[in-house]
Parts: sequence; C-alpha cells; structure tokens
Amino acid sequence: METHPPYVLPRFTAAAVQASPVYLDPGATVDKAVSLIAEAAGNGATLVVFPEVFVPGYPYWNWTMNPVQGSPWFERLHRASIDVPGPYVDTLRAAARQYGVVLVIGVNERAPHSLGVLYNTLLTIGPDGELLGVHRKLVPTWAEKLTWTGGDGSSLRVHKTPVGPLGVLACGENTNTLARFTLLAQGELVHASCYIALPVAPADYDMAEAIAVRTAAHSFEGKVFSVVACSTVSPEIIDLIAGDDEELRAQFSRPRSALSGIFGPDGRPVTPPLVDDEGIVYAEIDLARCIQPKQMHDITGHYNRFDVFRLEVDNRPRPPVTFTAPLSGPPAGRPTTALPEEDA
Repeated sequence: METHPPYVLPRFTAAAVQASPVYLDPGATVDKAVSLIAEAAGNGATLVVFPEVFVPGYPYWNWTMNPVQGSPWFERLHRASIDVPGPYVDTLRAAARQYGVVLVIGVNERAPHSLGVLYNTLLTIGPDGELLGVHRKLVPTWAEKLTWTGGDGSSLRVHKTPVGPLGVLACGENTNTLARFTLLAQGELVHASCYIALPVAPADYDMAEAIAVRTAAHSFEGKVFSVVACSTVSPEIIDLIAGDDEELRAQFSRPRSALSGIFGPDGRPVTPPLVDDEGIVYAEIDLARCIQPKQMHDITGHYNRFDVFRLEVDNRPRPPVTFTAPLSGPPAGRPTTALPEEDA
C-alpha cells in the first residue's frame, strides 16, 4: 500500500531585530547585522527580519532640510549604498548560510544604469545563502521621493522557504491593500514588514501605534503571521542630522517612534512588542494556527467573489531601455574604477 508523509506545517522561532545601523557606513552596518544574525540564531531563530534600509540607514534629511540642502546628503548616501549583487550581499548570504536562517534585510540599492537612482530594497535570503528575492519598494512615501525611485511589480512574489511561504513589504507598502492581497493570493503565510523609526512625522502621529495597527490588520485579514522589524534612532544619527538644533534634537528623541514584534493570525501580538529600545523580539510561530481562522474568513478563497472582483498585476520587469537586437561588446554598467568611499 502506498504511504504518504503526514501533512505538517512549519513550526519555528522568528526574530524581529530592532536596531540602528552604523549610520552611512555599509561595512560596519553589515558587520553589525552579521553579529545580530549570530545572536538570533544562537537563541534558536530560523527566521531573522531586519528593518527597512538597515544598510546603511534612512535619509532623515529629506524631512528636515529643503531639497537643495539635502542634495549633498543624497550623494553621501549614494556612495554608502550597495550593489545587488555585490560584496556586501555576499557577506549577508554567507551569514545566512553559516547560521542556517532565512534572512530578510533592508538595504539602499544603487541602480547599475544611473547615478541618480537609488532603490529602497528588501533582500530575502534562504538558509543555503541563495538570494531568493530583491523587492524594491513600489512607492516611496512622501519626502522619500527625493531619494528613492520606485520599483516594479516583478518583485511582488511569495517565496517558498523552510519557514513557509514568505512575503515581504517595506513600511508604507503595508497600507497598500492591493500589494498585500497580491502576496496573500500567492499563499503567503509568513509576512515580513520592515520599517524605520519616524520621529520626524507630524506631532499627532504615533509611529509605534501605526506600525501595530498595520501589522495587526494584515495578520487578521490574511490569517497569517507577521514579523515586523523597525530601526531605532541612535545618538550618532541625532548628532549628524540635528546637530545643535535643539528643536530637531528633541524631535529625534521623541518616544514611540519604533515598534517591532510578531503578530498572529488573530491580529494579536504573539509576545509583547518592543517599543523604541534596541533589542530582538522572539516568538514561536506555528503555521497550523492559520488553518481554523481561514475557515471563517479566507479573502483569497471562499470568502471572496472572484466573479465580482478581479485583481490583475503587471509583474513584468521595467528596465529603462529595451533593445530589439543584442548589443556588441560588454555592457557599460557601473564604472570599473571605484568611486571614493564606495564598497569594494
């Protein structure tokens, strides 16, 4: 008689990292990330999620300076950003492989075709070191448009991993209902949400609460687990961006600007989230807990009317130019001589 293996959904420990980068220093930030990966793995985590643009940090000057004042900072960020693929990505891949974890981490990615293009990118790396996904944030939020170019629909994919079907979105993308539905409709059961601390938001905006609301909404609507990781604002960042401006320094020190944690398919935190402080939140995830809630509300299955609603996603890559015939000679790409302060 033919036998089949039992139907078992993954059960594992997830880690949400809440930390500051070594600001605008990609090498030191990647080294810090590797150390945190080792710490998380040492505590049993097999999924480790880092904040948005952790390498090498977030362009806070877009919120505190006018575009002319911020332009030299854009150049500084460009020089400190990384290439994908590239040596810093190789280091992260090696760490994922060494410690046997599924890794999600945000980076500033330089475009190979233009010095004016930076992407807010989330890397998904498997426990064998394979680069599974390169998701470029579809729409930079508000002041972020001064820094980042939007990605395309080709990276809205759910990846098959040892911790289950995994999807990722960056910060404000988690308010985009159609982007979230696109991931859920591909069978997503584990969602990584990557954020930055935003103390420079309007005075009545509680970033910690906003992160919790968005994360709970996706978990509850999709009946999935969400791992949310947010950066923190270090004294180094405050000194560099705020300087002697006491009003800005007070704003950058504002509480409830960051929240990280793990939320279950009922929309509730699996364990108390971490607010503002650096640290790692751990929680046990049992994907079998997604089954029964799906019986009540399955918005990508029986609890939908596909005869009434239809979502069409253009997932074609959008390169800046398409040639109808092969070009002779090697592609131009990036300069072969490294720019000063560029990763080598």
